[in-house]
Amino acid sequence: MLTFHIVTLFPDAFSYLSESILGRAQKQKKIKIKFYNPRDFIKKKDGAYKAVDDRPYGGGPGMVMKAEPILKAVARAVGKKKAKIIFFSAGGKQFIGKDAVVLSKQYKDIVLIAGHYEGVDERVARILKAHKFSVGPYVLTGGELPAMVAIDAISRHVKGVLGTHESLEESRVASSEVYTRPEVLEYKKKNYRVPKVLLSGDHKKIESWRQKRGRASV
Repeated sequence: MLTFHIVTLFPDAFSYLSESILGRAQKQKKIKIKFYNPRDFIKKKDGAYKAVDDRPYGGGPGMVMKAEPILKAVARAVGKKKAKIIFFSAGGKQFIGKDAVVLSKQYKDIVLIAGHYEGVDERVARILKAHKFSVGPYVLTGGELPAMVAIDAISRHVKGVLGTHESLEESRVASSEVYTRPEVLEYKKKNYRVPKVLLSGDHKKIESWRQKRGRASV
């Protein structure tokens, strides 16, 4: 079973993972998802949690997540297991389909560090030799969304998660355009028809049509 260990300040943000295909995959024990909140790895002061962030050295806006709570959370997650540690950063390598395939095949434990605020103390990535990934050329408010994107992309390559391997294979040749019933959709007094080639039954022509519209990356 592939286990995702998520280090996050906001575990409730991951409710998506309990729904639909990923929720079913967990119930069927195809994948497992565990959470580690850095706040649980710092000492309380006067009955309250101490801050997990602080001002950045050198000045600048916002706050930076401290290294120690995250390092302790990862240590709890990994133990003595061989795990791939992933750190999400706008400056990281673009996460693509091939990365998802490799990760699904080579590891049983994947740690996903979801940073927040202005980022995470760089020494975390250096100490853990974490692999930095980006899900796109933009900046998000936190690493929770990138972590869910990665989990979704990786999980679909785990045997049984999609139900059948045919589902995975079929998705590889899906075009950017898909259609279903009815054949003719009437909307605001206009008719919108399914392309004739998809109704032809000629699989070679259909495949050619799909290729011209771009295959989904794997």
